[in-house]
Amino acid sequence: MMKNKLVALLMMCSVPYTVLAQTTVIHNIKGYTPTQKGELETFATLVIKDGRVINRGKAQLSKSYPDAKRIDGQGKVLLPGLIDAHGHIIGLGQNLMQLDLRGATSVAEVGKRLQAFAAQSEQPWIIGRGWNQELWPGKTFASAADLDKFVSDRPVVLSRVDGHAIWVNSKAMELAGLDSEVTSPAGGEIIRTAQGSPSGVFIDKAEQLITAHIPKHSEKALATALDKAGQHLLSLGITSAHDAGIDFDTWQLYKQRAKDNNLPLRIYAMLGATDDKLETMLKAGKVDDNEDMLAIRSVKVYADGALGSRGAALLQDYADRKGHRGLMLEDQQQLEDIFSLCFKHGFSAHTHAIGDRANQIVLNAYENVFKRTGGILLRNRIEHAQIVDTDDIPRFKALKIIPSMQPVHATSDMHMAEQRLSDSQLAGAYAWRTFLEQGSRVAAGSDFPVELANPFHGLYSAITRQDHQGLPEQGWRPKELLTREQALRAFTLDAAYSAFQEFKVGSLEKGKWADFILVDTDIIHAPVQQVWQTKVLETWLAGQRRYQRQPAL
Repeated sequence: MMKNKLVALLMMCSVPYTVLAQTTVIHNIKGYTPTQKGELETFATLVIKDGRVINRGKAQLSKSYPDAKRIDGQGKVLLPGLIDAHGHIIGLGQNLMQLDLRGATSVAEVGKRLQAFAAQSEQPWIIGRGWNQELWPGKTFASAADLDKFVSDRPVVLSRVDGHAIWVNSKAMELAGLDSEVTSPAGGEIIRTAQGSPSGVFIDKAEQLITAHIPKHSEKALATALDKAGQHLLSLGITSAHDAGIDFDTWQLYKQRAKDNNLPLRIYAMLGATDDKLETMLKAGKVDDNEDMLAIRSVKVYADGALGSRGAALLQDYADRKGHRGLMLEDQQQLEDIFSLCFKHGFSAHTHAIGDRANQIVLNAYENVFKRTGGILLRNRIEHAQIVDTDDIPRFKALKIIPSMQPVHATSDMHMAEQRLSDSQLAGAYAWRTFLEQGSRVAAGSDFPVELANPFHGLYSAITRQDHQGLPEQGWRPKELLTREQALRAFTLDAAYSAFQEFKVGSLEKGKWADFILVDTDIIHAPVQQVWQTKVLETWLAGQRRYQRQPAL
């Protein structure tokens, strides 16, 4: 008898904490959740146990659980944890530790920030990100000579805000062994001086002429970047992020951290198609851990560049650069080869395509491969789908391609897009509502650190198509506005669907993980200008509070 009791006790001790966890009732809340039925439901009480939702309902529901731990939500708004369907987690973490040039309005301001950063940094290479020539007088690229005025003794490599161009100093070009004889690689462009020498700006695949010489990050540095990014994302109410393109080292880090049960948030990671160990990672198989903290079952493919650096591949000339139609980083046959490789191993293909030509070529490649080998049910995605020929939009639905889009891109790009593109080219631009109305699911994200990771900025952009000053008054190309319910669904349940996770996360329905946030604004009914200013008060992951906002002093 004593032996049986001892065995029972030992078995209890070996059970994970979540299995023994007490039922928790969070009451006095104003809850919203999308549902699989397509509705936005409201509730006043949420009941969780073992890290999952076991019930939700009206205020009186809390009386059905007299022995539960009770938490008074004090009338706060409760939402499902938000999902960013397109970001770069390690890049965000590194960005938080590197020179930040976001918002710099001149070369002189960049130089001032660079000088100050260099004075307190002992790093052999100075790395930064965030410059945008569209904010400068003249809106033209600067040169290595401009950076040399501020730092000339160490190599400087500064990424454009979209990550599709770098601006470097002369020391960086010297260490890379570049001179006037160097030629632009396929899928890349070297901006040159009037004398024909590299100016210091390298676009898309030309970046590799420089970046191949930057010392690799250590395992410790990658882990630190992951933790910093995780803390930041949780503070913004993001409980799950889709990491758009990871390398082999990050793949190893994520798997080990998942094994050790210490990932900071849920991660759906896409393998980088350009990584030289792609096949090694594919052959290792899909990753889907029991706690749903890590999923790896897709590959990130790049088709073209970005609009800001005129690398997005267009069907017609750029309105502000005649004779130029952008850059395809892979041709259609190369894309078909990559897709076939992905599908062979059961992985989805998520392809970056911004320009209308790139989107068309990518759709053609998907269609051809589907006919030959299948793969149409793998929830393949086009990342960004920013500028799409109106005749190609219905093909997304026909080919079951998910448009993975970033609403904040429209409001940050709108002035530039009007300069870069003609009215006919813009007819299918940032066309979220058109996609939804044809029955496509839009997976929403931010593309952090290209944009700020704050999802409430994205929600605001989706429902207003305005800047934070409320301009333009009716919104930019307002026929593509989303309702508040549609926008919330794009950042929750539809983003989860795009990762095969709609029955695990994305809404607060029975049996799903209890990932939720408490916020200070009723984003469904508050004046619209308050939406982007929403503050996250608490973030819960699998029924555990992982972030709590500290009161202002």
